[in-house]
Amino acid sequence: MFKQLIGIVVSAVICSSGLLNAQDDKPDEAAFSFGDVKYFHRYTKDEMHEYTPAGQSDLDTWKEMVTIHYYREAKDGEALAKVVNGVTENYKAARGIIARTDSVPKTKDKEAEHLIVVLFGRPGFLEAAFARFRIHEGVGTSVIYSKRFYGNDMRDAMSNWLKMNGADTEKALMKWDAMPMIPAAK
Repeated sequence: MFKQLIGIVVSAVICSSGLLNAQDDKPDEAAFSFGDVKYFHRYTKDEMHEYTPAGQSDLDTWKEMVTIHYYREAKDGEALAKVVNGVTENYKAARGIIARTDSVPKTKDKEAEHLIVVLFGRPGFLEAAFARFRIHEGVGTSVIYSKRFYGNDMRDAMSNWLKMNGADTEKALMKWDAMPMIPAAK
């Protein structure tokens, strides 16, 4: 069903955007690995931290990015759920198409976790974003893996990539536990 839904949703994606400044690659200073790829810090603004692989330091042309947000006001599952609902509305307001949502129920050991898969279309590129929300070290966080597609065949490229990699990317993100240390509050 995921593959069928992606085919339909990708056909509907079209919109607009731009990005920020980057830092140079420092190969021996990777912040973490995701999917066997090392990611390097590129940009921070307030509680948002962006990371890309080596060779993708230009934030106008990256192909893969991991973004980590901290929501310090969210200390429990109820507060985190409000964050997730707000982010979902922000994605919709930015003309993102919500392709999938899911939640992992609360257990006696940890709060519920949430997933949003959203697709964006902008002039010049398409983007698939997989956002995982959880309480980490007592603080609400989201880890967002984003994949961008450029060029004349970007719709087909995105659709094919999602069919081949979407479910595995989602599983890897929901299992990933290598977050960098939480920075001190400002």
